[in-house]
Amino acid sequence: MVDVKRLLEYNREIRHRYFDTLARLPWEELTKNREASWGSLRNIFLHTLGAIEHWLNVLENKEKTKRRGFDEYINIEDIRRYMEGVEDRLHRYLNGLSQSELERRFSMKNDEGKDVEPTAEDILIHVFEEEVHHRGELIALLWQMGIEPPLMGWMSL
Repeated sequence: MVDVKRLLEYNREIRHRYFDTLARLPWEELTKNREASWGSLRNIFLHTLGAIEHWLNVLENKEKTKRRGFDEYINIEDIRRYMEGVEDRLHRYLNGLSQSELERRFSMKNDEGKDVEPTAEDILIHVFEEEVHHRGELIALLWQMGIEPPLMGWMSL
């Protein structure tokens, strides 16, 4: 059985491959509105990092942090610094996570407004899935631009 920590480590490796691909694009291409979920490649990538940060706030019982707007990231180094900060925080959280903490339940409303009680593990699987979902968008957009996306199969690591 695959453990959620390994899934998130996989996502980190693949995230870096995508970051490197995006970093090679001209800024105008990275920020061009492509009519996708969050507009541009930059915004989609930043959204996935923001989702990790949001769920870490839930898992760590922290107040919602005010995030910078997408347009406040004015170069690839801004994005790199944000990515590294989110990854460091996730790494620290995962390294301190015990089995009992993975089973801890949280009370919240889902997107449909229903009361749910996911475990920390459920939330972390959602974090994994959210990034995979948006990576699919990045793949499609890169193909439309004539760019081959990075290799990302589980067996390629």
